[in-house]
Amino acid sequence: MQFRVRKAAHVLERLGLGMAGASCGLFVAVHVGSSIAALTSQGFLVVMMIGGAIGFYLGIDTPTLDFHGPNGQRGGSGGKIDTAEFLSAAGTFLATLTAFLSVGVIVLREDPHIVWTITIMLGWVVGVMMQIVAGVVARTRI
Repeated sequence: MQFRVRKAAHVLERLGLGMAGASCGLFVAVHVGSSIAALTSQGFLVVMMIGGAIGFYLGIDTPTLDFHGPNGQRGGSGGKIDTAEFLSAAGTFLATLTAFLSVGVIVLREDPHIVWTITIMLGWVVGVMMQIVAGVVARTRI
């Protein structure tokens, strides 16, 4: 019974992360779409939301490398940087920063220069791609 409850809690947590990612994608898409006419479509909104949902679902809470060796010794990861953990952290920071900036632009009704809007869009795409790569790497390593 305890296993089922823990599994259900984990699934709910992952779904919540996916919904948070979709929300962040929506904020970025609304900001970018309101500044760049070619990106004012429902398809763009949906793609941004799906990308955010996948990135946050896979890229947050990734399995980490062990710090202990097989005999309980420290340094089981060989002193290497955990690439998946780094990509997850950097990607999450970048994606949420761009979403935060987008919300600020929307709420304050600002009209930033197009370069800032493109920078926000690129930051979002790079951040979400880092999360997706981190999630895949963390789940496929042996």
